[in-house]
Amino acid sequence: MSDTIHIQIDRADGSLQRLIGLVERRGFHIDGMSMAPDSEIEGAMRRIALTVRGRDAARSIDTLGRQIDRLIGVARIQAHTFQSEAA
Repeated sequence: MSDTIHIQIDRADGSLQRLIGLVERRGFHIDGMSMAPDSEIEGAMRRIALTVRGRDAARSIDTLGRQIDRLIGVARIQAHTFQSEAA
């Protein structure tokens, strides 16, 4: 099962490193990432979409979302869960 997290984060130095470090320390693998400037706030923010999966079944995307929301510079977060078709 993979989850996609949409994050709006500032463009400050180190903000992307803090985000990726947090995801990895909390036991998630990053399967994909896309990034774009946020057109609503010119130059100050960026939108990031992370596709993640837990290393084991004990990992909760809700807990990860709350931890990301506490990072300095995170303005908004939204998570989506996708079930795999393969059994």
